[in-house]
Amino acid sequence: MPNSSSISEFLLLALADTRQLQLLHFWLLLGIYLAALLGNGLISTAVACHHRLHTPMYFFLLNLALLDLGCISTTLPKAMANALWDTRHISYAGCAAQVFFLLLFFGAEYSLLTIMSYDRYVAICKPLHYRTLMDSRACATMAAAAWGTGLVYSLLHTTSTFSIPLCHGNVVDQFFCEIAQILKLSCMESHYYRETGIIYFSLCLIFGCFVFIVVSYVQIFRAVLRMPSVQGRHKAFSTCLPHLAVVSLFVSTAMVAYLKAPSVSSPFLDLVVSFLYSVVPPTMNPLFYGMRNQEIKTAVSSTYFFSIRKMHASLR
Repeated sequence: MPNSSSISEFLLLALADTRQLQLLHFWLLLGIYLAALLGNGLISTAVACHHRLHTPMYFFLLNLALLDLGCISTTLPKAMANALWDTRHISYAGCAAQVFFLLLFFGAEYSLLTIMSYDRYVAICKPLHYRTLMDSRACATMAAAAWGTGLVYSLLHTTSTFSIPLCHGNVVDQFFCEIAQILKLSCMESHYYRETGIIYFSLCLIFGCFVFIVVSYVQIFRAVLRMPSVQGRHKAFSTCLPHLAVVSLFVSTAMVAYLKAPSVSSPFLDLVVSFLYSVVPPTMNPLFYGMRNQEIKTAVSSTYFFSIRKMHASLR
């Protein structure tokens, strides 16, 4: 049986058996990837270029868009290349890099989502203290803490996972290198249970953050329902509900991916769940946060028309 020292590459899950279906999957993944790049790129550009969007909420939204770009760029390009070139290979170093960056972006994103719930709580429940509690230094510190948390989380898991001896082959039943699938190749129970313990501890932290987010939104909704203005209630709900939907999708699918019983596990279920937590949120976040936000839509439109005018002026 091969061990981890003799493994130089892994074999990822083949999404299709026939060449026609492989090409179809390539075009579908390419469409999803381009949609995610366009949506997150437009939000990033709009927030960076418009001074009226230089507020804590949009600053965190800019960081979220950048993290989404990183998440989806870690998984889909390799899956598209494998589908296009009819291969399943990924190098050992490439697999480790994929795990590292994916966990970095996921850890930072979930930390940022927790911070965003606190930002909305302060803005709605403590509006008189908002400028004091959420000044530029505090926002920069929180964003740096989110990225730093993702980095530490990623280093811990990647180091632990790839120090485990592997003796059950090199076939990863997923379209990207996922820790849950790599652990199935482990041959030493002590190392396996060590990493599994780290995963359970991480899930407890994730659940704790989720409880914090839910409690924050309970307070937010209580404050919103007391607002006399219908327009004010609508604006508050329009900024809070998308955030809560994204958090719920992320947490529920991650919990299913790592806590489901082996008896209910199947390649198709694993594929669907991993797609839901690794591809859907980065693609849908621009719709949740951008298309429902009038300020973002206005900024995107003005940026687009400014680019068109500049292009016409250069052609003259």
